Amino acid sequence: MSKRKISIEDIARKAGVSHSTVSRALRDSPLISAKVREEIKKLAQEMNYVPNAIAQSLQNQRTYTVGVIVTSIADPFFGELVEGIEQVARKAGLNVLLNASHGNFDQEIAAIENFHYRRVDGILVADSRVGKHYNQQLTQFTVPTVLINIDTEDQHETFNSVAIDDRLGGCVAVEHLLDLGHTRIGYLGVGDGSKADQQRLEGYQLALSQAELPANQDWVAIPQRDSQTISDFDIGKQLLPQLVAAGVTGIFCYNDMVAVGALLTCKELGISVPQDLSLVGFDNIALASYITPPLTTVSQRMVEMGELAMTMLLDLFEEKAVDNILLSPFLVKRGSTTKVSQAKKISNYIEVKI
Repeated sequence: MSKRKISIEDIARKAGVSHSTVSRALRDSPLISAKVREEIKKLAQEMNYVPNAIAQSLQNQRTYTVGVIVTSIADPFFGELVEGIEQVARKAGLNVLLNASHGNFDQEIAAIENFHYRRVDGILVADSRVGKHYNQQLTQFTVPTVLINIDTEDQHETFNSVAIDDRLGGCVAVEHLLDLGHTRIGYLGVGDGSKADQQRLEGYQLALSQAELPANQDWVAIPQRDSQTISDFDIGKQLLPQLVAAGVTGIFCYNDMVAVGALLTCKELGISVPQDLSLVGFDNIALASYITPPLTTVSQRMVEMGELAMTMLLDLFEEKAVDNILLSPFLVKRGSTTKVSQAKKISNYIEVKI
């Protein structure tokens, strides 16, 4: 039989004082003298008293938990993001609850409602699908909420945000390819309706426009998304031939997992990266430096974003004024990009393989 837990009543009985006196002493109440507080704390320690976390949360109206909603727990990007969140939360004595929305607004709202039911102290939402068209649902957010990697200009006043400048990131990726002499540059997107996919495409288009290069719809490959779930990796594999057939010499991929999928298809088709085709990813996940060739990519600073978002949430707990944060991405040059070569027309590979 397990040993019975020591209660406040047990301490009060041993000390010869009331239940309320022990309770106040353990909470450092100024209504109890410093001498009595120390005596009761010492006695509680000697009796191996363990505070009841549930009772404390009811009393303090805090559960010391935060809810985190990500699009997918399978995506390495979110793994690094949550790592940053958890590092800061742990130091603050907070527990992290994780839920996945799969990029679906209804599932995101359901996850938020579940976190409210669990009485979390705050919520962090990555790549949220919320918008100004959902004001009725947004009024249900009754705890401090920070959005990660989404612009909050049109959002409900409840929200604050930490985001990366996706449009700038798209420009940086394409400008790198332009500097290497590429003029036939493709974009490989995911079509998930996210702000990131939209703004990275805009960055791609802006960089081409600034270079006075014509827009070519054949150089943009974005899948039509339906109810069937398809991974970013598979999108890269499936759409790479379409862009190669259009004659591009360089491709900016929506993220690193799309680029990894595209790279695998290149190997299957006998297309040499970067000699025949240059690839640029986005995120700078750990895998990007391990593949062959190592992937040139735009660094998203995921761990830092998680740390900043969790720190912002802690400030909101203390009712401090906070400012939204927009981080600037930067290019990490590796082996998947090189100067354009006119020696081969890789569209020939597609004609032979298909």
